[in-house]
Amino acid sequence: MKLFGLSGTNGSGKDTVGQMLAERHNYLFVSGSDILRAEASRRGLPVEREVLRTISAEWRRESGLGVLIDKAVAVFNAEPGKYSGLVVASLRNPGEVVRVHELGGHVIWVDADPKTRYDRIFSRQRTDEDKKTFEQFCEEEAAEMAHSGDEATLNMSGVKDISDIFLANEGDDKDAFITASDQALNLN
Repeated sequence: MKLFGLSGTNGSGKDTVGQMLAERHNYLFVSGSDILRAEASRRGLPVEREVLRTISAEWRRESGLGVLIDKAVAVFNAEPGKYSGLVVASLRNPGEVVRVHELGGHVIWVDADPKTRYDRIFSRQRTDEDKKTFEQFCEEEAAEMAHSGDEATLNMSGVKDISDIFLANEGDDKDAFITASDQALNLN
């Protein structure tokens, strides 16, 4: 199985890279965040970043640090031969990177300037979790980047440290970013 894990800062372009892999290279794009949002809704909990962090840590403690990768692989394996590969976003714990590596995959880290990323998120406001001030956005990101708690909690800095491929998305030209990302991944 060809496998990429996607990680990076919020609003950096992870979904853009995942969609590019799906559209141009026939990868199945699975969002770990969407899996967690569905679980929060199923439990009747608000779909907020803190709730998603709590559920993900709970699952990692119960089923192993790579549980979200394993859930995505199960979706991929449910339709054998349909896709040429799997891309999973958004890795937020080093154990997820380790699991991708165990499966022979690579992890992509996507980043951009904080203000640029905030403006992107604010303009799309998919859910209530996106309705934050710039200061709240930065505080939440700092909490996710710095590890606190046990090994099952978020540790974005740890993910970044062991990622394989780094993509910068500083501009406003989405097509240029897609082309540059495709070239950097060298899948043709």
